Amino acid sequence: MKIPPALARRALPFAPLFAVVTVLALTTYVALQQSLRISANDPQIAVAEDAAAALAAGQPLSQVVPPARAVRAEASVAPFVVVYGEDRQPRTTTGTLAGATPVPPKGVFDYAKEHGEDRVTWAPRDGVRLAAVVVHYGAESGSGYVLAARSLREVEDRIENLGRLVALGWLAAVVCGAVASLAVRRFAAA
Repeated sequence: MKIPPALARRALPFAPLFAVVTVLALTTYVALQQSLRISANDPQIAVAEDAAAALAAGQPLSQVVPPARAVRAEASVAPFVVVYGEDRQPRTTTGTLAGATPVPPKGVFDYAKEHGEDRVTWAPRDGVRLAAVVVHYGAESGSGYVLAARSLREVEDRIENLGRLVALGWLAAVVCGAVASLAVRRFAAA
């Protein structure tokens, strides 16, 4: 579709304003979205690292992850913990997914073993997205992995609201900028 030359001439003075406002809006959205998503890992980092350190120090599994009412990952935003042996088989859990203990992909275990931990956004099934932290631990009594995870449902709702607010701010800035530019042009022409 070709833009009529008269419209292009009228819109041209607004192009720099449009570009600047768009870049600022996108930068704001990305920075805040990343801050929200990354901070969703914070409780899991503490839980996984503390549990792994306790297990590495030889504390019994029952003291590190006491039996609790199981968190249903598909329905709750509460964090849960799963301890896996070095064989990557669950040893204990405080969370379930569709009635079973959730097990992340093999690559998550591989990365955690090589680097000490892995922080991932994990979608184990449709409609369920988890912020998960997996920490590898080693001790004389054995080694394994601690996974701490929680649903991203609330964080993703906040990100969606943020997107709407940034889009409204962008639209308001473009409209106000265009009106101000037109007013200045008319005033200067008079």
